[in-house]
Amino acid sequence: MFSIDQTKPGNRFFNTIKQSLNGEELDYTKGSIRKAVFLLAIPMILELSLESVFAVVDMFFVGKLGQNAIATVGLTESFITIIYSIAIGLSTGATAIVARRIGEKDPKAAAHAGAQSLIIALIATVILSIIGVVFAGDILHLMGASSEVVKEGAIFTRIMLGGSIAIMLLFLINGIFRGAGNAAMAMKSLWIASIINIILCPIFINFFGLKGAAIATVIGRSSGVIYQCYHLFKGSGTLKIYLSSFKFDTVIIRSIIKIASPATLQFIIGSGSWIVLASIVADTGGTTASAGYQIAIRNVVFFILPAWGLSNAAATLVGQNLGAKQLERAEQSVMLTAKYNTIFMSFVTILFVFFATPIIRIFTEDTAVVAYGARALQIIGTGYIFYGIAMVMTQALNGAGDTRTPTIINFVCFWVFQIPLAYFLSKGLELHATGAFIAIPAAEALIALMAWYYFKKGKWKEIKV
Repeated sequence: MFSIDQTKPGNRFFNTIKQSLNGEELDYTKGSIRKAVFLLAIPMILELSLESVFAVVDMFFVGKLGQNAIATVGLTESFITIIYSIAIGLSTGATAIVARRIGEKDPKAAAHAGAQSLIIALIATVILSIIGVVFAGDILHLMGASSEVVKEGAIFTRIMLGGSIAIMLLFLINGIFRGAGNAAMAMKSLWIASIINIILCPIFINFFGLKGAAIATVIGRSSGVIYQCYHLFKGSGTLKIYLSSFKFDTVIIRSIIKIASPATLQFIIGSGSWIVLASIVADTGGTTASAGYQIAIRNVVFFILPAWGLSNAAATLVGQNLGAKQLERAEQSVMLTAKYNTIFMSFVTILFVFFATPIIRIFTEDTAVVAYGARALQIIGTGYIFYGIAMVMTQALNGAGDTRTPTIINFVCFWVFQIPLAYFLSKGLELHATGAFIAIPAAEALIALMAWYYFKKGKWKEIKV
């Protein structure tokens, strides 16, 4: 007989996975940096992997309803990225401040900051939901949808935008948990949301058609929010919000808005660019090109979100280590995370370049749609390594509270460079939809280079939040 050596690499790896999924706040300002990255990254990757499944499952079932349904979902999601941008912006602000307070060993102040961010989110969501419900058809038309797509899809868009509070809270509360170092709780809430959606989506589509996909998605996300709120208010972790935490605090709210506003603008700039590109594709290639592009983008998101999860680990590590005054450790954490993200993205590049057509065929048998989708996936896939580097560097800057620099980078790379390039290639050189596809990896490469440069300058180490 022999005993298992717990120090063996394999055992240490599985012990790390187990620890990362326990759902407890840990101190990431000391000990092994490599282990800290994995403890945070594993649940964050799993969290966003299932969020990407969420998106792909919708497209898989909706794809059976035809081109108009595919275009409706794609165009609606393109517009909803504005809501995602606001949610992610607030989440970025909450993560930065909560992580900094946790690093300073002040969980009460961290909880107070989290509660103030929830107040801001609820006010913003009411406004957005009203606009979405009232102007759903107009939004689709503005996005370049045909009259048939508007007629069939307006109800889908209305339900999705009307339920935007679930999107907002799901992202924001997960940002609060991540800032506290409890990435496992964020993961579990998104898993609940995604699993419920995966179960309900085919059932509701069978009974209600395209409208059923929207209902299933809203119910799934709302279930995740309920789980989050239970643990945020009733849980036993280090970060626990009480009713008194919601006492209106103008100083904290101003601080959150100061960080969140550029972060929101940062993602609105990016998502706005995606909306313009979707419009260019629809204009130059028609509904067929738009459907193929939307399927390709869902697959792009499927593999980007796990990498974004790894990038979120960098944001938490930077925030907590800056709070603990460990500047060198914060920088080392980012560089190690960037290395891991680059390795992962290299494998994705190979997958997209060589297996694009069979991937798109999973979602549709329409030959013309497959052709456009495969071409988009191959072209966009060539820039995946740059996406990985850019995400880590920008999230590190965001985690430090320097949301202004990534916002400027996004504006220059997306609006000054990407959109004019897309117009020039698609219309000037008459490459049509393919021109818009080419502009995507070109812009992402520029973002990676600029973000790397500003991160290495080190001014983010001086930011106070």
